[in-house]
Amino acid sequence: MRAYVDQDVCIGCGLCASTCPEVFEMNDEGKAEAVADTTDENRDGVLEAIENCPVSAIREQE
Repeated sequence: MRAYVDQDVCIGCGLCASTCPEVFEMNDEGKAEAVADTTDENRDGVLEAIENCPVSAIREQE
């Protein structure tokens, strides 16, 4: 699985990157992006980032 951040929806608050920095980073445009796959080790952090995104810009895809 891999998280996906909708760049058109993301407001660049950085919550996901601070919650799960091993998966999310802020890009040059100030928006979040997923840079790694979801693993057993980081799954809880990814799910927390998805649940807490203030604009629901993150989802998981196969």
